[in-house]
Amino acid sequence: MKVLKDILYKVTLNAVVGSTSVELSTIEFNSRKIIKGSLFVAIRGSITDGHEYIDKAIKNGATSVVCEAIPEKLVDGITYIEVDNTSKALAVMASNYYENPSENLRLVGVTGTNGKTTVTSLLYQLFKKAGYKVGLLSTVKIMVDETEYKATHTTPDSLTINKYLREMNDEGVEFCFMEVSSHGIHQYRTEGLHFEGGIFTNLTHDHLDYHSTFAEYRDVKKKFFDELPSNAFALSNVDDKNGLVMLQNTRAKKYTYALKQYADYKTQILENQFGGLLLKVNDSEVWTRLIGNFNAYNVLAIYATAELLGLERVEILRLISDLESVSGRFQYVVSSDKITAIVDYAHTPDALKNVLETINSIRTKNEELITVVGCGGDRDKTKRPKMGHIATALSTKVIFTNDNPRTENPDQILKEIESGVEPQNFKKALTIADRKQAIKAACQMAQPNDIILIAGKGHETYQEINGERFDFDDLKIVKELLKQLQK
Repeated sequence: MKVLKDILYKVTLNAVVGSTSVELSTIEFNSRKIIKGSLFVAIRGSITDGHEYIDKAIKNGATSVVCEAIPEKLVDGITYIEVDNTSKALAVMASNYYENPSENLRLVGVTGTNGKTTVTSLLYQLFKKAGYKVGLLSTVKIMVDETEYKATHTTPDSLTINKYLREMNDEGVEFCFMEVSSHGIHQYRTEGLHFEGGIFTNLTHDHLDYHSTFAEYRDVKKKFFDELPSNAFALSNVDDKNGLVMLQNTRAKKYTYALKQYADYKTQILENQFGGLLLKVNDSEVWTRLIGNFNAYNVLAIYATAELLGLERVEILRLISDLESVSGRFQYVVSSDKITAIVDYAHTPDALKNVLETINSIRTKNEELITVVGCGGDRDKTKRPKMGHIATALSTKVIFTNDNPRTENPDQILKEIESGVEPQNFKKALTIADRKQAIKAACQMAQPNDIILIAGKGHETYQEINGERFDFDDLKIVKELLKQLQK
């Protein structure tokens, strides 16, 4: 059992009503999960306000409440704690509750629009191959060394983060690599964690449904670096125009990486083909099975991070050459009649552009490039026309289809994507709302040596429509269809 006053260490308190010597069974911010002796933290969310559920939490057994405004009607025997921001307080209390597990790990956070999952997953892979016990907190999955858990958010809530970090401590994990999303930073989910390093990949158009402006989105990312301690490292992609911005106010030791300009870590692409990349990293050549310019950046970030964490250069290069592609990130299959189908998570304009430009830089132009793409519902609407424009400008044929419409009207989403298609590209595009039928049509259109790109969902094995999730795996479906439609 934990004692409330110990859990409140480093939390700035505005007011206290009742005793802080009360013992706690659990900390919860969901009133439905409250049990006898729980501490309930009332979080103001975008949809619901936890302050409305304080009475319910007390009825369910909560004996203490952390809130931003102490209720007018108090319940005898209940301890009330008032703070300025309950999300921030929850993160610090979660760290305290789980005995500050991040301090016993070499924790590295990766932030940016694209590349977070690839960089964290490949770092996990590399350090595992180097013989270490390693943890991973990513969009695709959570790993406590060898044990896998399902991921539900890019950056989980602070209680979940610390719970898994505690498990990593118990398993003797030394290194942990974690995706840090703008939502996670903004909602203080990473508050109270001790990071040994931070990596910035890039910043492009995304999440403007949540952040009101691009500048706000950028500044939230920057906040992560501003808060790194002086004994940490900050590694930034300076080919991105916001790369140096991230480093402006950080106390951490600053390092840079780039393909196009001077940096501490630099790489040159010597060969780029469907089999992989031949890179010159600083003064050493390395072959990797990863494909495309964007993966050259990812490999460089991995190389730099591994060196900053103390691995030897020769060993890092050997390990990079043995890395496997990440689920849903430029995964491809080749059918018996030589049709190549690529599945990629590209769901932002820049990510889609990167993948299409990579394919175009490798293909001979004698074959068709058929792209199947949609946009998610209840998300940033302003990127939809851009996705339509990019897909049709850089492909020979395009099929617009449903992604995860969620609660939005799928037809409206498709119209907004179509609105970005320029007149000279009208004949390239058609719309098939049913995603399986769209993939089937692409397979039927494709001739030997043609390339199909299925973009947007990547590793996801479901499709979300009207709040329901249905089984749907792009890679599995395209494999089955190509087999059925062998020419």
